[in-house]
Amino acid sequence: MVCQHAAQSDLAESLGAPGAQVTAPTWVNHLYSCTYVYASGSFSISVKELDNRADTTAYFNALGALLGRRSGNLGIAQGAFVTTNGNVVVRKDYKVLYVDTSRLPVAFGQPPQDQSDNALSVAATIMSCWSGA
Repeated sequence: MVCQHAAQSDLAESLGAPGAQVTAPTWVNHLYSCTYVYASGSFSISVKELDNRADTTAYFNALGALLGRRSGNLGIAQGAFVTTNGNVVVRKDYKVLYVDTSRLPVAFGQPPQDQSDNALSVAATIMSCWSGA
């Protein structure tokens, strides 16, 4: 899962940012989440598990309405978008991944990337671990 050791290692490599402290994952209302904390900032990852395609579509679209969508299609999994503030939402099967990098510095990682590019890197790394993504 997105907060476990394997994901932590993959994300450290992808972002060029080792040494994150990961908060204890929470599971509330079918939403699994944790925060990766660095000395200079943090980012959060959550995965909402839903029961069927209609509920997944409704939740995905509701996030788009709430958070706003930048134009363009990311071509990840079964649908993805960048929010107006640079975070990333991805749907796969009956799950919706949300990556919030708004608490990272403007330039983070090695090589330094902006928050939006870091969100895309996190989402792509997580999707590479999900079977069939």
